[in-house]
Amino acid sequence: MDLTLLYFDGCPNWQTMADRLDTLAGELDLEVSRQTVTTAEEAEAVGFLGSPTLMVDGHDPFAEGGDPAGLSCRVYVTPDGPAGSPTLAQLRAVLTAAGERS
Repeated sequence: MDLTLLYFDGCPNWQTMADRLDTLAGELDLEVSRQTVTTAEEAEAVGFLGSPTLMVDGHDPFAEGGDPAGLSCRVYVTPDGPAGSPTLAQLRAVLTAAGERS
């Protein structure tokens, strides 16, 4: 499974997702690469819907139809309301499901 955390330095939420992914990488024996997105053109090219974005095998499992690509801080729907990162449980569910498909 190819996991990439896309982010830009101006958004503090990426570090929360990075910490959660580090926890899961240890639990699930995964490796997560990180990629900084610096331009609107690059955001469009990689399907970056805001910081942070997790790409699983080149697909954004949290994408909703019609979300625009761009350099912005992303908001996720969580059980506790809007947040700057998916919860640990949401990330675990996405990664577990992706692992079962592999």
